[in-house]
Amino acid sequence: MGVSQKWFRIFRGRFIIRSSNKDIILPRTSICTDECEEAILRNEDFSFPTPTPTPVSAITKEDVAAIKIQAFFRGHLARRAYKALKGLVKVQALVRGVWVRKQSRIAMQCMHALVRLQVRVRSRQLLGSFDKKSTIN
Repeated sequence: MGVSQKWFRIFRGRFIIRSSNKDIILPRTSICTDECEEAILRNEDFSFPTPTPTPVSAITKEDVAAIKIQAFFRGHLARRAYKALKGLVKVQALVRGVWVRKQSRIAMQCMHALVRLQVRVRSRQLLGSFDKKSTIN
């Protein structure tokens, strides 16, 4: 196995999320009733009813537990995504650094070739003027 393939396997194993990111959904608490949804599907004008606040006693311990679990799980997913993003940024900086070094090396080679050409042209000019002076005298 080549070095690049091994490196890619290590990278994929650390940073690629393997689990499905299905959301945990609370029981339906929408303000839109079935009539509202049907009116929206028929493209009719419909005014949404004003939401009535849910009494505190209607929220059970299970709902609070589900909300806490969802919050922790979403936080976990966010931390994992941030960690993967940090890793990708590091890889991107590494690749860009290699690319910039290659580009600067090419630019330096071109500049060196131009300097050599200028030296050659200048030496021909000097030698040509020297030959003209010697033939005039």
